[in-house]
Amino acid sequence: MAEVIAVCISEQKGVSKHPVPALELRVGLGILGDAHAGNWHRQVSLLAEESVDTMRGLGFELPPGVFAENLLTRGLDLKTLPVGTVLRAGTALLAVTQIGKECHSDCAIKQAVGRCVMPSEGVFAVVIRDGIVKPGDEIEIAAP
Repeated sequence: MAEVIAVCISEQKGVSKHPVPALELRVGLGILGDAHAGNWHRQVSLLAEESVDTMRGLGFELPPGVFAENLLTRGLDLKTLPVGTVLRAGTALLAVTQIGKECHSDCAIKQAVGRCVMPSEGVFAVVIRDGIVKPGDEIEIAAP
């Protein structure tokens, strides 16, 4: 079973996120209270803990949210999912809209650890069904 390891938000763009007990997701908005909420294609960011583990293997201590991910997952190879894949996370449904992103030059994450995995391994999605997501919830492919 693939699962959500941590759920994180930030009140400002361009900084690490911090873990919270649960996320409330809304269609057309994204995550309530997150700086990236809005009616656009990157409402929710996801990153596999396996991707973070590669950086931890270099000797970095990297807590959840350090790569500005909203959902840190384990057991699902997110970076290989095609755009359009529908994921069920907790009670919410997400549609994958983008794999990777350009990392801007003053990225706090890249400055802190020297490299950011989000440009190649981060996944972005929009909310297509309202719901709640919390650590320990299952995350699975609902439709390819």
